[in-house]
Amino acid sequence: MKTNCKTWKYLLCITAVTTVFAFVPFSTQAADTKVRLMDGLDKKQETTSGKMNSADKAVMPAVTAGAADILDAEISIDTNELRTFAMTLKVLPQEIKPQEQESTLVMAKVNEYANIRVDAAQDAEKVGVLYKDCGGDIIEQKGEWTKIQSGDVSGWIKNDYLYFGSEAEEIARDVGVLTAYSTTETLRIRQEPSLEAGIVGLLAEEQAVEAIAEEGDWVKVSYEGTTGFVAAEFVRVEFGIDTAESMEIIREREEAERARAAADAEAKRKQQKEAVLATASEVDILAALIQCEAGGEPYEGQVAVGAVVMNRVRCGGYPNSITEVIYASGQFVPASKGRMESLILNKNIKASCVQAANEAINGACNVGDALHFRRNNGRDGLVIGNHVFW
Repeated sequence: MKTNCKTWKYLLCITAVTTVFAFVPFSTQAADTKVRLMDGLDKKQETTSGKMNSADKAVMPAVTAGAADILDAEISIDTNELRTFAMTLKVLPQEIKPQEQESTLVMAKVNEYANIRVDAAQDAEKVGVLYKDCGGDIIEQKGEWTKIQSGDVSGWIKNDYLYFGSEAEEIARDVGVLTAYSTTETLRIRQEPSLEAGIVGLLAEEQAVEAIAEEGDWVKVSYEGTTGFVAAEFVRVEFGIDTAESMEIIREREEAERARAAADAEAKRKQQKEAVLATASEVDILAALIQCEAGGEPYEGQVAVGAVVMNRVRCGGYPNSITEVIYASGQFVPASKGRMESLILNKNIKASCVQAANEAINGACNVGDALHFRRNNGRDGLVIGNHVFW
């Protein structure tokens, strides 16, 4: 009988464990697992007890009450152990659905631009600028700040100036550009999506054009204002958005703009204007005025005085001759005091002043459209030597 009891006890353990995995749903809570397990064990006990009683009756006439009590006690102990074991099991869900990856894209939420800083602080050093319709990717977030990577710029920007998630993706779709890069040495752009179509242009390797749409084996592109087609197998199509600009690039650009503006201003200041016909006496008159006004100035200052006179000759608001402009009432002090005439009569005009007069008459101008000059007193204008011109 002891052998039969042990056999049934082992069977009971196997049956109980099988019951746990076969009948308990994966989503069932611990309390439900315990109840169902207990019900299964009770039923198995009843069945097992019946079978054991039948078997014992075949061997001996009857089983004493004491033996039955011992059997029940042994089974009860094993059941408690099994119940504890079952409750410690971790039940895994049948199916684990992967969570959707949240977009790391951000887009500028500004009318003009937002500053990107080296740290998450308003007074931190600026490392770049994120302009309207530009974007990047999230690296890290801290409170009301987000660290982004945008092009070559990495830094922190306030969340108030960024679009996130679906809003950022929608804006990117609107402002982004599809670009086709040639992956072959010479790429033919054709009028139609056919190898027999005419050629409208050529692209060297890694040259790019705006892609309009991908149409099967062809990519529709915009080439110099016209529509064309390139074979899809010979291009790399990429979708991109504009990115941030670093402070280093900004400073370089601003410096280049300042240099260009200065060059333009210099070109405007030093321009060749239409020559004016003048008599020998008018050359002497202009040279004498230059000497009286700027005889001690550098040669550039002497030409500048002559250029102002010639600008007036060409301007409709003044007389159209050198003599009339210089001798106009209240215009040039030396003309009314006899100093010019003395220089002309005595032939004491400096050679540099005569040369400056001739250059100005022939169209040389280094003061732009200036019509006035005076000793430099701090007023706005172009300063040459000791004079300011405006």
